[in-house]
Amino acid sequence: MADRRPAKNQPASFAWSSDNEDWCAAQLKKYPAGRQASAVIPFLWRGQKQEGWVSIPMMEAIAEQLSMPYIRVYEVATFYTMFNLKPEGTYFVQLCGTTPCMLRGAEDLIAVCEKVIGPQGAITDSGNLSWLEVECLGACCNAPMAQINDYYYQDLTPETFEEILLKLDRGEYVEPGVFNDGRHTSDPEGENTSLTDESIYDGSAAKPIDKLPNSDPAPAS
Repeated sequence: MADRRPAKNQPASFAWSSDNEDWCAAQLKKYPAGRQASAVIPFLWRGQKQEGWVSIPMMEAIAEQLSMPYIRVYEVATFYTMFNLKPEGTYFVQLCGTTPCMLRGAEDLIAVCEKVIGPQGAITDSGNLSWLEVECLGACCNAPMAQINDYYYQDLTPETFEEILLKLDRGEYVEPGVFNDGRHTSDPEGENTSLTDESIYDGSAAKPIDKLPNSDPAPAS
């Protein structure tokens, strides 16, 4: 489990951008009076999108904005691992190390992260990359994989993964998706081997049905 304590070095203050001020005002209209605290997760997420991480001044500002105790905002931010409690690189690599990915080579991808970025928590000199090993990200059939910011990079090999990281560290965009030429999305690799008869799809294989199953009238009592 990652360390869920806030960073020691904190900014002096936090303020919403003008666009996010408008966004916050629009969100608060969705909640009945006295229920503004229900917006704490979307507000924290929006703040992280703006700053790249969730700082203590941000949590304090959100607590005041939502009329809730600061400790309740702190509890939410420290509980959910989707909130970064310290600065991360422009591209934050979350590498799945759970069993399916581990069996498919996640340990080799960890070695690539350590080679290109450094230990967990480090940020490259460019400021572009940091990484963290996380639990299952739900893309097991495309293992091994990593989430970089909001997007999935799947069916990775050490070679393709290192190339992705090096490009991102240079500030180059890399299209997310499946990095296996033999696979379409999450389909099995290679050509289809089942349900290939065209008659299944054009209706010619269908047989007329005289009556629906179990359609006999119930016997009289």
